Amino acid sequence: MAQSTFFIPAINMMGEGCLESAVQSLAGYGYRRALIVTDAWLEQAGVAARVAGLLEKSGIASEIFAGAQPNPTIGNVEAGLDRLRAAGCDCVVSLGGGSPHDCAKGIALVATNGGGIADYEGVDRSAKPQLPLIAINTTAGTASEMTRFCIITDESRHIKMAIVDRHVTPLLSVNDPLLMLAKPPALTAATGMDALTHAVEAYVSTAATPITDACALKAVSMIAANLRQAVADGQDVAAREAMAYAQFLAGMAFNNASLGYVHAMAHQLGGFYNLPHGVCNAVLLPHVEAFNAAVVPGRLADVAAAMGVAVAGAAAADNAARCLAAIRELSAAIGIPAGLRELGVKPEDIPTLAANALKDACGLTNPRPADQAEIEGIFAAAL
Repeated sequence: MAQSTFFIPAINMMGEGCLESAVQSLAGYGYRRALIVTDAWLEQAGVAARVAGLLEKSGIASEIFAGAQPNPTIGNVEAGLDRLRAAGCDCVVSLGGGSPHDCAKGIALVATNGGGIADYEGVDRSAKPQLPLIAINTTAGTASEMTRFCIITDESRHIKMAIVDRHVTPLLSVNDPLLMLAKPPALTAATGMDALTHAVEAYVSTAATPITDACALKAVSMIAANLRQAVADGQDVAAREAMAYAQFLAGMAFNNASLGYVHAMAHQLGGFYNLPHGVCNAVLLPHVEAFNAAVVPGRLADVAAAMGVAVAGAAAADNAARCLAAIRELSAAIGIPAGLRELGVKPEDIPTLAANALKDACGLTNPRPADQAEIEGIFAAAL
């Protein structure tokens, strides 16, 4: 087994009602003013103001920047950076799902390293740690609150940049399921399938280790057992908490075993058409894993077993097929579109999407390499 490194934030607080305890713990860090990076919905709902109030009780002033759009852009990062500098902030608090977290990471990284966020596309391109980042999560899917991944859309190129950098790992992550109760079914479904994709891609990765395997399979089993209920009843605290733990476990897995072609391809769909990342992942996942099944049927059989599928006594290839069927069944049960055509993806765009996906995948770990034609074929099958 090759040498491996395991990345994770220094402190991770989880469970019902942990938000207040987490913010109180910041009192001893010596921070004076925080930039709260969030989205318009959480600002309008008063959640950002609540966090600002908790920070004030801990002796930390704050400035709210609600400019993180879905699929955050270079422009979002630059606008947030201007606000941070004008307010003299010495730390960043991200509040929301993957979009605010990624936007906040971009702001915090450029604040200390200079230049523009595009300078850090790739793996470990920065020289200095980012400003201290406290990530307060409100969705159960992206795990961006605890990873070294930062995904920013380049508006001019219509692509998503993958920034994989140990320096964007938050100092503290917070997963309070009470902050997740108001999320609508479609968002719950999309983020839940994003988490499942993280777990599956990490498990079939060539960089997987016994630690990431354990995290990935436990995440799969918890998602299979709880996602339907979280979508059906968003006020079910037990289901929400289970999904919070599951997406965190999936984050631990892919943060260290990396990802594969599902994400490389989904990034292009998001950047090109501004589509929801989790939905793109969900549609693509069975098609990419059908490609991977040629070389890792046993791994996909393990995933099937973790999803509750009976696999005893069957050949690995048959169980891999059962895995793909179980993924499709879960997606259908929670309202995920059956194909990319329903999302507005055009066949004539596939060559460009495939070419960009292959470039995106350079920093990722995949079960086996694909060429342009094979990636085009996967996109076409997913239409």
